Amino acid sequence: MNVVKSLCILGLVLVSLIATQAADEQVVGGVSQLEGNSRKEALELLDATLAQLATGDGPSYKAINVTSVTGQVVAGSLNTYEVELDNGSDKKQCTVKIWTQPWLKENGTNIKIKCSGDDGELDRTW
Repeated sequence: MNVVKSLCILGLVLVSLIATQAADEQVVGGVSQLEGNSRKEALELLDATLAQLATGDGPSYKAINVTSVTGQVVAGSLNTYEVELDNGSDKKQCTVKIWTQPWLKENGTNIKIKCSGDDGELDRTW
């Protein structure tokens, strides 16, 4: 009887270990919070994309305070930022989505900016 109890306990421990490891792995196509080097690279992408936007017909924004950065692999990379943007005269809380497809020579980057209090959404591709 003690052997059966021991085997049951061992089985439960193994199942919980497997479940814990599976929970730590990133799901392909799933959204994950970016940390460490991945977050740093995503913030560099945000700054570079906002600078590129300013050279065209888009507004000139600077990221002041980034509160959240998530990443997702979807036919390229989709990064979503919760960020405070400054256009020189006004600061706004915004959601910025940058979708990159680096293998495309044209139209490989798309940026969407939706700010609280604004009706529309900026949507540019280059």
